[in-house]
Amino acid sequence: MARIETIGHNEASGKLKEIYDTLLEQRGKLAEVHTIQSLRPESITQHMDLYMGIMFSRSELSRAEREMMAVVVSAANGCPYCQKHHAEALNHYWKDEHKIKQIIQEDAPGFLSDRELALCHYARLLTLNPHAHEKHDYTKSLKSVGLKDAAILDATLVIAYFNFVNRIVLSLGVELEDDDGQGYKY
Repeated sequence: MARIETIGHNEASGKLKEIYDTLLEQRGKLAEVHTIQSLRPESITQHMDLYMGIMFSRSELSRAEREMMAVVVSAANGCPYCQKHHAEALNHYWKDEHKIKQIIQEDAPGFLSDRELALCHYARLLTLNPHAHEKHDYTKSLKSVGLKDAAILDATLVIAYFNFVNRIVLSLGVELEDDDGQGYKY
């Protein structure tokens, strides 16, 4: 249960109602990560702009790679909300729930490519030991699998973004939505 007051779609008015209606139209569902920000409607819009820019913009990283890192970060942080949502998104691309469970439970599942392994390792390391990057250049492992600097920046943004969102979700008690059988629009 949320640890702060939230305003649901049925109670929303003005700018908040407009934002909720837009999200419903664009995404197909209203997520609890949005309603937790209902006391500051502008933060929902800013949050979505950041999310869309990081996760859907043009990048050397595929959408599946970005969702894979989101799952790895969320699993490392123990955030079931983001882990579930982004595992579903990743499954949209991979279509293999068993593989997704493996990246949640294992450091280096054997089915991943060298590039995917490097991205998962970087995501886990930056999430759990951000201070280690002060003494070691962990971007070298990403460069060794052919990632260019722009892709490394994109990977770092994905990882930082999910650490940010995981902390909102975990600290404010955001719970998973009821499973109505209808997923988000991809």
